[in-house]
Amino acid sequence: MEDPFATVEIRNPNGHDALFTVKVSFKDKYGYTLLDTGNQVSVPAKDKTTYRVPVASSGRVDVIDQCEVDPRAAAVR
Repeated sequence: MEDPFATVEIRNPNGHDALFTVKVSFKDKYGYTLLDTGNQVSVPAKDKTTYRVPVASSGRVDVIDQCEVDPRAAAVR
């Protein structure tokens, strides 16, 4: 509870390094969104990386029931 986070894996199937925009929503048990967050993550060609998504800024960590990750990260470049 001191440093809550979720971990997201981003895969790059492309033949070149890419920067992806990752979007995550944290929701309570009723489906109400407590926090929408995201960031740009660099992923090497034909590889994967993990991104640690902090949730402390929501202020409501104790009521988070689930997180939803946009299943497709848009390549920025």
